[in-house]
Amino acid sequence: MHKYEKTGYLTDNFKIFHLIDSDMPEIDFHFHDFHKILICLSGNISYCIEGRTYDLRPNDIVFVNAGEVHRPIIHDTTPYERIIFYISRNYLEDYQEKDNDLALCFKSAHKNQSHVLRVHTFATSKLGVITRDLEHSFQEDEYANELYHNILFLEFMIHLNRAALHNGVEYITNTSSNQKILAIIDYLNEHLTEDINIDYLASNFYLSRYYLMHTFKEETGYTIGNYLTTKRLLLAKDLIAGGMPITEACYECGFRNYSTFSRAYKKNFGSNPREQLQT
Repeated sequence: MHKYEKTGYLTDNFKIFHLIDSDMPEIDFHFHDFHKILICLSGNISYCIEGRTYDLRPNDIVFVNAGEVHRPIIHDTTPYERIIFYISRNYLEDYQEKDNDLALCFKSAHKNQSHVLRVHTFATSKLGVITRDLEHSFQEDEYANELYHNILFLEFMIHLNRAALHNGVEYITNTSSNQKILAIIDYLNEHLTEDINIDYLASNFYLSRYYLMHTFKEETGYTIGNYLTTKRLLLAKDLIAGGMPITEACYECGFRNYSTFSRAYKKNFGSNPREQLQT
C-alpha cells in the first residue's frame, strides 16, 4: 500500500540536482508545493503522475506541476541517472508577461495531456549545453556567482520553452492509465470546492463503490477523500498567500470546519496558516 506525503523543501528560487542510483528502494507517491522538472539521462524507468504512467527514454523531460502526485517506478538495477530542477512558482510568476511566460512549458504539458516532452537531440542541443553550463556553475566560486546562476537558469527556461513549442519535439502519450480514473481526477479538480459524494461519483461514472475506491487508490496513491483534502489545502495556501483572509480561504476551498482545516494544514505544511503568514 502506497502512502503519500509532501516531500522536498525549496527556500531558494530554484535548485538543481544531478543524481545517479543503481539500487533504489521503492519510492512512495508524493507531491511538492513547487514545480519540478526531471531530465532522464538513463535507466529503465516509468513515471506515474496523477493517474498517468509514462515509460521514459534517455533525454525525456518530465514536467510535474506543484501539487501533482507522482512517483518513479524503477524496473531493474540499470543505473538511473537524472537531472532534477525544483522551481519556485513565485519565481516563475515574476517573469510572467503577455509574450514571455516561463511557466508556458508546464501549461503546454497540461494542454497536451502529457507530462513528458521527448527531445531526441537534447544532448547536443543548445538546451543540453545550457543545462551542463548551469550544473558546472554551481561547482565554481567566482565573482557574482548567484547572479550568474540566475542568468543561466533563465536562459535554460527560455530554451526549454522554445523546445516545448517546437514542431520537432513530441509530447508522449501515457503508456498505461485507467481512462475512468483519469476522468474522475479531472472531475474532482473541476469541482474541488464543492461537496463531493463517493456514491454519486460511482453512479455517475458507472462503477461500483468498491471498485472506484480501490482503483483510485491503486492508480494515484490517494483515497478520494485524501486527494480532495490535499488539493484543497494547496488551493487554500495559494489564496492565503494572495491575501485572502484565512477563515474565508478555508470555506472557499470546500472545507466545512475550520479546526479540521487548520489541523490538516499543519500536518501537510508543517505549520498552521497563521504561523506560515508570519514566516
